[in-house]
Amino acid sequence: MALDTDTKRTRPSEARFKRIARRLVQWVQGARPSASSRLAQLILVANLMALGVLIFGMLALTETRRGLVNAKLDSLTAQGELIANVLAEGAAVGIPTPALNNADARALLRQLYVPEESRVLLFDKSGEMIADSHLLADVFETEMLPPPDGGSPDLAAAARDLPTRILDGFSSILSSPEERAALDRNLQEEVRQVISGERIAGVRREANGSRVVSVSIPIQPVRAVIGVVTMESYDLDSLIEAERRALLPFMLIAILVTATTSLALTVFIARPIRRLARAADEAGRAGGRRVRMPDLRSRKDEIGELGVSLSEMTEALYDRMDAIERFAADVAHELKNPLTSIRSAAETLPRAKDDERRARLLAVIANDVNRLDRLITDISRASRVDAELAREDVEPFDLCGLLAELADTYNEANDRQVTLSFANEVRNGRVMGREVPLGQVFRNLIDNALTFSPEGGQIRIAARRGHRYGKSSLVLTVEDDGPGIPEENLETIFERFYTERPKGAAFGSHSGLGLAISRQIVKAHGGQIYAVNRTSSTGDVVGARFTVDLPAAPDV
Repeated sequence: MALDTDTKRTRPSEARFKRIARRLVQWVQGARPSASSRLAQLILVANLMALGVLIFGMLALTETRRGLVNAKLDSLTAQGELIANVLAEGAAVGIPTPALNNADARALLRQLYVPEESRVLLFDKSGEMIADSHLLADVFETEMLPPPDGGSPDLAAAARDLPTRILDGFSSILSSPEERAALDRNLQEEVRQVISGERIAGVRREANGSRVVSVSIPIQPVRAVIGVVTMESYDLDSLIEAERRALLPFMLIAILVTATTSLALTVFIARPIRRLARAADEAGRAGGRRVRMPDLRSRKDEIGELGVSLSEMTEALYDRMDAIERFAADVAHELKNPLTSIRSAAETLPRAKDDERRARLLAVIANDVNRLDRLITDISRASRVDAELAREDVEPFDLCGLLAELADTYNEANDRQVTLSFANEVRNGRVMGREVPLGQVFRNLIDNALTFSPEGGQIRIAARRGHRYGKSSLVLTVEDDGPGIPEENLETIFERFYTERPKGAAFGSHSGLGLAISRQIVKAHGGQIYAVNRTSSTGDVVGARFTVDLPAAPDV
């Protein structure tokens, strides 16, 4: 029981962890640039080129400096061991407790060859210096004394030394703790450690800030340490400075590459985006005047896609504005007709001499009022279609099931003996869309077919599989046995306020907006609707066929 309780308590935390991990994976996948992204490739290559030049130069300098220091240490160690062995053999006195003869040691050191860039220091076992190769060879160090009046420091020299000090400080940060400790060690500490039996080799810093490659080796005739030989080389700073000067071309190339890539990014990215932004601002200030967007269709990257999308969006907005203007003009025209008829009847009514004439005028007025009411209702519905479609969620639903229900409902309510049949040739008739607006489309098509169908006629609804733009679609047709549609009006019938009624139909009983609204709804769902005439084997028109092609749901 306790185990069940613990398991139940851990389930929420496990689910929360899985949910967080899933969101993290989705975020990483969304942030990861696509391999086909031209801009991502351009930015990546441009940055890696400059970075690669710097990294290559830094690695080359690091390896060169490391190899230089190691070579110096090896050379000084070999020379120091040779001198220590010579001194152990020729300057050691006393048995069984040997000691270093200072005079013999200085004499031997004077006879040995010491390179000009190196210095040899001899210390006895107490740590006192007993010989210096520079003094023995009459080599003296010179140092510029400060002005006697304590004048201002040399700012030019300080400015020249500033980059070197900055680079040295940066190098010390990247150095290991052992290397930093060696830099802070002085010569006396180094000699004391060697007297205790160690061997010291490394780079240390002098009081004036210069770096010295130093190797200290004990002088041991047998096992006892009787002195210390220290080999020093003072040319490390000059060699490092030369290596830094050698790095200068890499830095200049990196700066040139960075400037070039920055210019390229500006030309290929920033400038087109600026052009698009200025065109968008101009379109916003144009007050309805058409502004042409920059043509970036030749670009095969995200900037080109942005330009095309922005151009198509502005064209769609302009078309919508034009459609609104045309719609307002059409509405005004359609409303004027019944209003003119009502005004004429109302002006004529007082002059009517008999009751029959007055009754006819009143009937005209009532009929036109009904026509106005129907027009206003249909116009209001047509103006709300886009807003309603934008608010409703798109989800898969069974359109074929809806059509089967509509066929049954119309068959039960039909009083003209016109039968409706539905032939479903698909296994799954689901589409991505909104059920209520699409149901309105097919009710309009069925009502239109009923209007033109003769007594005892038949309306045939069929569903089959189709393909549009390489994707699966659902093709639905509504056929009737009516007189058909004039060939010149097969497209006109989908315009607003166009009406084509059969003989005997009451004038003004239709607003002419049904098919226009149907096309508007179908286009909003990514489909198409069109009309053709059905013909017999002899070429005679035997009816009309309306076809609706809608994208199928993904699981179809």
